[in-house]
Amino acid sequence: MPPLLRPRDTDALRAELRRVAVEAGVPVLFGGEVAGDALLLSEFVGTRTGLLRGLVVRSRSGLGGASMVAGRPLSVSDYRNASTITHDYDAPVLSEGIRSVLAVPVIVDGVPRAMLYGAYRSGAPFGGRAADLMVDAGRRLVDELRIRDEVDRRLRLREAQQTGTANPETIREVYAGLRSLAARAEGDTGAELQRLADLLSAPQMDAAHLTPREVDVLAQIALGCTNAEAAERLSLKPETVKSYLRSAANKLGTRTRHEAVSRARRARLIP
Repeated sequence: MPPLLRPRDTDALRAELRRVAVEAGVPVLFGGEVAGDALLLSEFVGTRTGLLRGLVVRSRSGLGGASMVAGRPLSVSDYRNASTITHDYDAPVLSEGIRSVLAVPVIVDGVPRAMLYGAYRSGAPFGGRAADLMVDAGRRLVDELRIRDEVDRRLRLREAQQTGTANPETIREVYAGLRSLAARAEGDTGAELQRLADLLSAPQMDAAHLTPREVDVLAQIALGCTNAEAAERLSLKPETVKSYLRSAANKLGTRTRHEAVSRARRARLIP
C-alpha cells in the first residue's frame, strides 16, 4: 500500500544536504534514495555538470555501493587512484573534478534507505567537523524516516479500524512504537507522535491515573517484552522499568504484570 499523506523523503534528504553545505562549507554534496540494491542519485548541491543526475549505483559498486553493504560511512582521499573501490562510475565522478569523497549510508532498522555524499575537489582527506556533520545528517534522516514509517503504519491502522479489518496485536504494536518514538523525540514532533498514540486509546473517566512513563512500560509489557527488552526500547534502566511497572500495578490494584496489562486494557489505558 502506498504511503498516506507522506511528504517526499527526498525533500528531507535535500534539506540535510543544504544544511551541511552551509554549516560545513562542503563544496559538493549529492545523494538519493535506495530501493532494493540500487541507489538513485537525485539531489545535488554544488555540482557543475548533470552527469551524476539519475545515476543508478548498485550495491558493492563504487564507494556508495560499498558503504551500503558495509552499513557505515566510507571515504577515499584520492578517488581516481583508490584501490579499495570499484571504478564503475569514474566518468561522471571525475567529470566533477572530485578527488576526496565521503559516503554516509542512511540505514533504518537494518535496511539501506538513502545515501549522502560529500566531496572536495582537492585531495585533502575528508574528516574533522565536516565528516561529523555529514554523519549527524545521516542520523537525523534515520530518525525522520523511522518516524514517517511509524506514522504511515498508524494511518493505515486507522483506515483498517474504520473498515473493521484491524488486527488487535498490530494496534498494540503500533501504539507501543509510537509512544517509544514520542519519548525520544523533541518538541512538536514528540507531541504529535503522542497525540497519534492517544488516538488508539480513550481512557475511561474513572480509570486509574497512570503517568506517561507507566503507560509506556505497560504498552511494552503488553507486547510480551521482558523488563530488559522494555528498558532497551524506552532507553531506560531495567530497574527503572521494574519500578514503573510496580507503581502502575499498585494504582491498578493488581499483583502481577499480566493482571496489570489486562486491567489497563479494560480501562482503555492501552489498546
